[in-house]
Order: sequence, then C-alpha cells, then structure tokens
Amino acid sequence: MTDAEWALIEPLLTVAATGPLPRWVRDQFNGAIWAFRAGSGRRDVPDRYGPWSTVYSRFSSWAGAEVFPGLMDALIAEAAGRGLVNLDLVSLDSTVVRAHQDSAGPPSPERPWTLWSRR
Repeated sequence: MTDAEWALIEPLLTVAATGPLPRWVRDQFNGAIWAFRAGSGRRDVPDRYGPWSTVYSRFSSWAGAEVFPGLMDALIAEAAGRGLVNLDLVSLDSTVVRAHQDSAGPPSPERPWTLWSRR
C-alpha cells in the first residue's frame, strides 16, 4: 500500500482514542488485505505483517466495529469527489435477486404449492 493510500485509510481505522496509529497497525492492515487478495487462510499470512493471530484479532475487531463498510463508503466518496466513480462497474450479487418459484427445480411433496404441481 502506498503512503497516499494509507493517508486515506489511516483516519478511519480505530485502535485507540489518542495519538496516531503505530506503524505495526499499517502492517496488520496490509496483512488482512494480503489474505483477502491471496484467498488464503489466516494462518498463512507472511511474517512480515506480524504474527497471524495478531493480524486476525485486529481484523476481527475492525470487522466487529464495522470499520470496513465505513472505509468503503469513505473511499467511494473520496473518489466521487475527484470524479473517478464509474457506475458502469457496479454489479449485483445474485444471492439477493428474487427468482421465480419454478426456478427451484421440479415439484416435490415438500413443495406442493409450486406451479409445476398444477400441470
């Protein structure tokens, strides 16, 4: 992560109420991002980011404090302020798109209300 990227992210991360974040918090954040990008388990985080358990506990506390949705909103707002938001790249998660009742498959005794059972 570049210094410019970190300057945008640092104010949004919570660790303590006073003072700037220590250097190792940046390493822990990078470790969490590395795990997502690599698709690896939490125990596979490279040592340069600190102990895997510390990286995981920091990520877990940030997730519990809902830091990541706020971070995403702030980064989108910052990009929009510079005119860099492109809504052509927006996609839908198909898990929330309603499907027709017949898309679930053939009828079964457990689902007698489907349209298939009326044919």
